[in-house]
Amino acid sequence: MGDRPRELRALLDSVARQHGDPVEVAVVGNGAPLPALPEGVRAVELPENLGIPGGRNVGIEAFGPAGSEVDVLLFLDDDGLLPEPGTAELVREAFAADPGLGIVSFRIADPETGETQRRHVPRLRASDPHRSSRVTTFLGGASAARTAVFAQVGGLPEEFFYAHEETDLAWRALDAGWSIDYRADMVLHHPTTEPSRHAVYHRLVARNRVWLARRNLPLPLVPLYVGVWLLLTLARRPSRAALRAWWGGFREGWRVPCGPRRPMRWRTVWRLTRLGRPPVI
Repeated sequence: MGDRPRELRALLDSVARQHGDPVEVAVVGNGAPLPALPEGVRAVELPENLGIPGGRNVGIEAFGPAGSEVDVLLFLDDDGLLPEPGTAELVREAFAADPGLGIVSFRIADPETGETQRRHVPRLRASDPHRSSRVTTFLGGASAARTAVFAQVGGLPEEFFYAHEETDLAWRALDAGWSIDYRADMVLHHPTTEPSRHAVYHRLVARNRVWLARRNLPLPLVPLYVGVWLLLTLARRPSRAALRAWWGGFREGWRVPCGPRRPMRWRTVWRLTRLGRPPVI
């Protein structure tokens, strides 16, 4: 976003220290000017903020159509850092060992405390963040994806701007037969934060939940998925201002076009269920 030049440089330095073949790098200025970058880094400055999925899609295209110049892409938030120099090699080994592996989600840990927030473990049973497993979604700012996934199912949904874009892509990838792993041994250091720090958080979370269901779920599951999240939201007793914003986004999710509808197959629903996260929650 252009306001963390020191953190960005530390991230780039941690990428440059990775063992094995050098990692090619692209930095996208998402509606913000870029600082001076190391030689060889691909730089893209966008005139406006396209949102998280839009910015990452531009980063994908920086390596050719659907990232075709490379086999795997890392996505790293600009205030993150790779503390271990062997992470890139772990990523290479993971994709080489499993041709069906499409996406890997890293473990995010606070650099001071080592704590991994529960919301950063992409499964329902999140009490042990040090346990790796197959999962049904991933963390966009600390992940790696095979570019063949983008070539097959497309990129992130730019309409979402912020929130749930990873799950939209994950569901499409799973429906196409790819697998997703959460790897606790691949670590990104990132300061502990709360997503509600973003002013548009409650509205976009609600809108995009509805869009996620409308775009991807078989029709009988759409009201179930949305209804469960409605009840969970009310059970969490949000503030009056947060609930007002949430309701606004909820209504917007039904009224506003959400992009193409491509409902997953019922066998994918069963696959998600066997992985521990049926697509009603």
